[in-house]
Amino acid sequence: MKRLITTLILSVMTIGMTVAAEPIKLNAPSKKRGATLQEALWNRKTVREWSSKELSKQDLSDLLWASVGQNRPDGKRTAPTAMNRQEVKVYVLTDEAAYLYDAKAHMLQPLTDGDYRMGCRGNQAPVDLVVVVDEEWRWSGVDSGYVAQNIYLFCAANGMGTVSCGMGEDAKLRKVLKLDEKQAFVLHNPVGYLK
Repeated sequence: MKRLITTLILSVMTIGMTVAAEPIKLNAPSKKRGATLQEALWNRKTVREWSSKELSKQDLSDLLWASVGQNRPDGKRTAPTAMNRQEVKVYVLTDEAAYLYDAKAHMLQPLTDGDYRMGCRGNQAPVDLVVVVDEEWRWSGVDSGYVAQNIYLFCAANGMGTVSCGMGEDAKLRKVLKLDEKQAFVLHNPVGYLK
């Protein structure tokens, strides 16, 4: 009887943690799009309300590449990290599933089905990018800031908006994203098209 109860409890705990979502191979990043850097800097602002329109696959692809994608054959990325630690990971929350962005393969690896987007002040963006560090260390906040700035500038150059929101510890989200005890939440950026 104890074994049956334990099995039932574990079954209930894992409901919603299954993965029916498939990996998503993203489009090749476009090198010829968006405003100039100077225009993006002029347009960069915090946005807390978005259109409900889903991001196109190309826009999502380019956004993720801009955040922490590989931009050189040696595996280095669009966002610098101290001593090239590359400790920053970007997770993508959609209305259907949670994914890990795999920069090397330029694809989304599904983690958990379900809608875990956090939004901002009650407003929901089509995607929420969660910035996580593999291990907190002296420069992880700075390295995460580079990623957030890349997200902001990409959005400003391409008719999208974002806001960087601080994160507290969330045990449920930690389970959804399958984080280990060394990994730490830094911030999240809801992203969507401008209204």
